[in-house]
Amino acid sequence: MTEIAALEALKAECLQCQACPLAKTRTKVVFDDGNPNAPLVIIGEGPGENEDRTGVPFVGRAGKLLDRVLLENALSRRWVYICNTVKCRACEITEGRARNRAPLPAELVACRPYLERQLELIRPVVILCLGGPAASTIIHKEFRMTQERGRWFTDSPFAPWVMASWHPAYVLRQGGEAYARSRGELVADIDQCRKKVIEIRQQGGLLARQVAQAEAMEESEPGLF
Repeated sequence: MTEIAALEALKAECLQCQACPLAKTRTKVVFDDGNPNAPLVIIGEGPGENEDRTGVPFVGRAGKLLDRVLLENALSRRWVYICNTVKCRACEITEGRARNRAPLPAELVACRPYLERQLELIRPVVILCLGGPAASTIIHKEFRMTQERGRWFTDSPFAPWVMASWHPAYVLRQGGEAYARSRGELVADIDQCRKKVIEIRQQGGLLARQVAQAEAMEESEPGLF
């Protein structure tokens, strides 16, 4: 079985998951989006209301901002792979309405095997974590976004090069200069990731399927990778 076929099998398994109570409240499992042959993987925290409805990560306002900042770096979902630390929406009922909440530690633990297996099969060379929770899962537990955002980490078991940046939802909550600054930093961090992929490709560090994908990208959009 190829890695991509194994990923599809993992997705089918995840769609039936009952490992934690989120299975009882979800509408859809949100497994992934984008290109599984991409050398760059983007990881968020978890699905929100829109993602729970569609089964696709980053489709609400935060997702639209992510699409825009990717485009500003000549990227799109066709050229990256996107997933979350948890695959089901974490929510609580307040005044008769479901509201997003942070995943509980037990929920993160229940979902971690799916994330680890995803990354094992994708084998990215660069990972960009969006937000502190994703960074705490992938980089180290005590991650501090204000101090460590935009830095490369090279000791992760998941990829040779890992970085964290602001979650688009965080950027959208900012106003005025804070919005412009955090948005600009997110754009710059994505640019760093794109350039790191170029560097690794030039050094011959991509998998054969990643090289083929990079070549296809070059044909479609010269100068991208």
